[in-house]
Amino acid sequence: MLLGAPGSGKGTQGPRLAEGLGVPYLSTGELLRREAAAGTELGARVTPYLDEGELVPDDLTLDVVDLALADASTAGGFVLDGFPRTLAQAARLGEVDVVLHLALSDDVARQRLAARDEGRADDADPEVIEHRLRVYHDQTAPLLDHYARQGTLVTVDANRSPAEVAAELDAALDAVAHRTAG
Repeated sequence: MLLGAPGSGKGTQGPRLAEGLGVPYLSTGELLRREAAAGTELGARVTPYLDEGELVPDDLTLDVVDLALADASTAGGFVLDGFPRTLAQAARLGEVDVVLHLALSDDVARQRLAARDEGRADDADPEVIEHRLRVYHDQTAPLLDHYARQGTLVTVDANRSPAEVAAELDAALDAVAHRTAG
C-alpha cells in the first residue's frame, strides 16, 4: 500500500511496483474518477466531492473499492494507491503486508503540483493545492502512526528523483520480503 501527500509520486511508483510484483495496481482516485465518468448512480454521488477536491466519504469510497479489491484479490495481491485515506477505511481494510510511505515536504509537493499539466483542470491552482495538503495532513497522515504501531510502515524520502525513490522502494520491499521469509 502507498501512502503520501499529493505529488509524492504514488502514481509514478505504484504502477511500476505492481508490474514488478505481477499484481494489479489499484488507484482509488482512478477508480472514483472512472465511476464518475461512467455516469452511474454511484458516480453521480461521487462527482461533487471530486469536483471540490474533497475526500469522498467512506461509505461511497468503500462501495467503489470493495468491488476492485474483490477482483484484485484473486491475483494474489495488489498495490493500493489512495486507500485507505482515513482510520475508518484502514479498519475496514484490515491487515496489509507493507505500507510504503512516500514522505514529501509540503514545499516540494507545492512545486510538483503547480507544475502538473495533466489531470484535473484545477490541479495547479494554489488554493486547491493548499486544500489538498490540508486534507492530507488532517485525515490521511494519522494513518502513519496507525501503521507504525502495526510494524508495517516503511518510510521513503520522496523529495528525490523518481529513479532514486524507486531504488529505495525496491530495497525496502526486498528487506521486508527477507524479514517475512526468515
